[in-house]
Amino acid sequence: MSHLAQFARLIFCILLVCVASVRCASAQTGDASSPDSKQGQTADQSRLPTEAEVQAIKDPGESDKVTLLPHSDDTGYWISAQANVVFQWHPSFPAKYTGTNSMTPEAQSATTHVVTLYTGWEVTPTTELFADFEYATGGGVGRAFGLAGYTNLDSVRTVSGAQLSTTPYLARLMVRQIIPLSSEKTEAERDEFHLATSLPVRRLEFRVGKFDLADFFDLNTWGQDSHLQFLNWTVDNNGAYDYAANTRGYTDGAIVEYDDHWFAARFGVTMEPKAANGISLDADIARARSENLELQATGKLIARRSGVVRLLGYVNQADMGNYKQAIAEFLDRETAAPNIIDTRRQGRHRYGFGLNFEQSITDDVGVFGRLGWSDGHNESWAYTEDDRELELGGFSMGTPWHRKDDRAGVAFVANGITADHQHYLALGGLGFLLGDGDLTYGPEKIFEAFYTAHLWRGFFASFDIQHINNPGYNRDRGPVTVPGLRLHVDF
Repeated sequence: MSHLAQFARLIFCILLVCVASVRCASAQTGDASSPDSKQGQTADQSRLPTEAEVQAIKDPGESDKVTLLPHSDDTGYWISAQANVVFQWHPSFPAKYTGTNSMTPEAQSATTHVVTLYTGWEVTPTTELFADFEYATGGGVGRAFGLAGYTNLDSVRTVSGAQLSTTPYLARLMVRQIIPLSSEKTEAERDEFHLATSLPVRRLEFRVGKFDLADFFDLNTWGQDSHLQFLNWTVDNNGAYDYAANTRGYTDGAIVEYDDHWFAARFGVTMEPKAANGISLDADIARARSENLELQATGKLIARRSGVVRLLGYVNQADMGNYKQAIAEFLDRETAAPNIIDTRRQGRHRYGFGLNFEQSITDDVGVFGRLGWSDGHNESWAYTEDDRELELGGFSMGTPWHRKDDRAGVAFVANGITADHQHYLALGGLGFLLGDGDLTYGPEKIFEAFYTAHLWRGFFASFDIQHINNPGYNRDRGPVTVPGLRLHVDF
């Protein structure tokens, strides 16, 4: 069966599941005479609603719907889905040389597809279970090689040059446990990872299972979503945050979070892949693991507009290689080329820090940014080959131009690597993403802009453009411009 046929078949199955869930939700919804329905009545209770008002309640305007099918806030379960198709192309660009892991300079195009089915079950008001299934194909332009800030977060990476299976897989399987620490409640938005619509303002939360660390750490309202916002790896995430994940982006572990009004702290321990960018996770937590701590503060300190600051720290321990050792062995003629794999030793660490902020300017416009730093002595392990990051961006919803569900954004990112990492690549060493055979170092500079238009209900279309100077930190290659188109459906 072709990839396209598999993709269409999965879309059809998801539609059937979502339609079935809507019918169940409708059967569970009370009629207008129930006690809960009376809470929304106006002071003039003697006046009967007009036919137009009744119809508006039953069927909100099409422009107000942003999913293909409705989702209830009062059922004990959650079923939704999304499909994301990204097409990107780049013209030929200048390159003095091209290596094994270079972004190839010839003009090329590529398409990626990601389909996800989200399911959740509210076992009790404080216990939730989640199971998500995913189908992903397409390696993207250049098969995700040659850039630290790669152009498409949906790309499916290779493992030692081999493509991953296109069979649908289990993406997430986790339990969320809420422990109230106060009687005061606050409203909460329901989504595919959070089912409770009311939460204690002071509480503990535990998550255990299989998940994506980036779903809970280093979040940013305006720079994290490849479905409706930016596409670049180091715009949507902090490139210097080498968060634990297998090749598909998932790991197993546990997260504990403390929330108290304006403050939150979360700590996670998860498994590391057995090899850099590997598909298999190391279950021996004593030998290999990732430890992540993030502190978050919210407030309205600037012009009485909401803002968030997050401070992140992480330590990874795994069977890592060392750049300096690989260089020394090559210079001593022990190896034909610097080879980080030959220097791997259990118990080595890689650590780093991140600063993440977002600040509202108006109700619809905001600015955001990130700073990232990692020690960079041992090899990049899971996310990308990036030891330093500076990111600044701006974002706007479409309300100012009367397109309230549209959105647009611009971002600039500068990525860098340590001197040992530079020297290793300059001598011809290969990482799991980079390796031009030589290197004239320069920071990788990325500009990205996008516009996403809401077409109808859950259908969105986007135009995206990225301009990259010094791809792979190499001034001998590029610049390259990568325009793209995206079609997204929220079921």
